[in-house]
Amino acid sequence: MSMIRDLRAVVRPSRVSLRKDSGTYDATRSPATATAVVDCAVYRDGRRIETETALTPHEAVRLARRDGGFVWIGLHEPTEAEFSGIASEFGLHPLAVEDAVQAHQRPKLERYDDSLFTVFKTIHYVEHDQLDANSEVVESGEVMCFTGRDFFITVRHGGQGSLRALRHRLQDDPELLAKGPSAVLHAIADHVVDGYIAVADAVQDDIDEVETEVFSPGRKGSPRGSDAGRIYQLKREVLEFKRAVSPLLRPMQLLSERPMRLVDPDIQKYFRDVADHLARVQEQVLGFDELLNSILQANLAQASVAQNEDMRKITSWAAIIAVPTMVCGVYGMNFDHMPELHWRYGYPVILGFTVVVCLGIHRTLKRNGWL
Repeated sequence: MSMIRDLRAVVRPSRVSLRKDSGTYDATRSPATATAVVDCAVYRDGRRIETETALTPHEAVRLARRDGGFVWIGLHEPTEAEFSGIASEFGLHPLAVEDAVQAHQRPKLERYDDSLFTVFKTIHYVEHDQLDANSEVVESGEVMCFTGRDFFITVRHGGQGSLRALRHRLQDDPELLAKGPSAVLHAIADHVVDGYIAVADAVQDDIDEVETEVFSPGRKGSPRGSDAGRIYQLKREVLEFKRAVSPLLRPMQLLSERPMRLVDPDIQKYFRDVADHLARVQEQVLGFDELLNSILQANLAQASVAQNEDMRKITSWAAIIAVPTMVCGVYGMNFDHMPELHWRYGYPVILGFTVVVCLGIHRTLKRNGWL
């Protein structure tokens, strides 16, 4: 309970004074709340209400609650002080506020009395000329969504995953946007999962490239086993990908199957399509992990086989060299009484015998595949 009281203190309205009588927004005690706001707009009947000046969150919510519609506020990496005023304005739960500010959250769906809190991990494919052991393949970010009866708030972390194009696309479809905040939640979920599909296709190309190189016969210029670092790096990146995809499957199933007060029934049907696409991506990612395990094992097995071949070659040449070494060792003992020591043809005969034996051993070993 003490933790809850501390968290409530974070979003206590003392930071932001709302003057009901004058309708003004006093942000003197909240340092630069608007600095984290990327966009703030009111939508009525699926259309954005245009104003002469940019709306503050307080002005936007007053306009929406007075004339109907809903507020969509987008923020990028807000600090605790920057988010506290908005949190108190919309009555957001302190635990959800803490998660939204701190980031690094697991994908999830949490239901509170008057809002839904959803966490998505965005995945971006990092282009690279050549995959190596230090290449970054995927880059992750986060999008936290607060869905209420008359508001929708997005908190984005990371350099990727901008929602500006998505907002413009929704504004071009007023019939869908008229369904309210749940339509925006579906659009973001669909946008994130579509990103997963694109990244999965790109990662598949990287895995195919590594697989082809590992099993290419007679590859030159690459040390044996040098692909292990690249394969392991791909496994690390696929693991990060899996951490974004797998935990999100259950929230999407809940949004598509369980009736929720804040989700329009017509929009709920669309979540089924998102859940199906997400399940397909999850199967792909799990397949990537298994395939990379197999490629890594095959690569290590190839390196082991290559080392055995090297040892056989070394052993074969050692056997061949042993013959002249033995002959030279015998006739290098300098005894006075040795067979053929003073014979005129002793040297060419012994030399020819040594060459014949060495050639015979070489032919035998090569025929058996050792050389």
